[in-house]
Amino acid sequence: MTLTTQQLPELQSEPVVQTYFTCFNAGDFAATAALFAPAGELRAPFEDPIVGVEAIEAYLQQEAEGMEASPKEMVSLALEGRKQVVVKGSVRARVFGVNVRWTFLINSNAQIEQAEIKLLASLQELMSVRPGS
Repeated sequence: MTLTTQQLPELQSEPVVQTYFTCFNAGDFAATAALFAPAGELRAPFEDPIVGVEAIEAYLQQEAEGMEASPKEMVSLALEGRKQVVVKGSVRARVFGVNVRWTFLINSNAQIEQAEIKLLASLQELMSVRPGS
């Protein structure tokens, strides 16, 4: 087990994570979703897990338009046959900005098995971000 902490722009050492943020910020959600394994999961705030490349693409098309992710710090943990990458940063949308932690589980084929997105905010801040509020 190897633990590596890096300040950005060192994300290049994790190409699939770098590509995720590049494609996401370009609004290329088909390319973003294609980085996931066929049964990969996106665990977004306030949502049940979104499973599969097509479902992830559809979700991102509907929910992530106009968002910009700004990764700032990355910690990488090598596991047996996998890698866990935790990235801290922020997301800006048209009506809000919030600090975020992304946790990626990457398989040996350099595909994202799971991406979990956690909002790092107070309850009051979260209430202003939650859909329908």
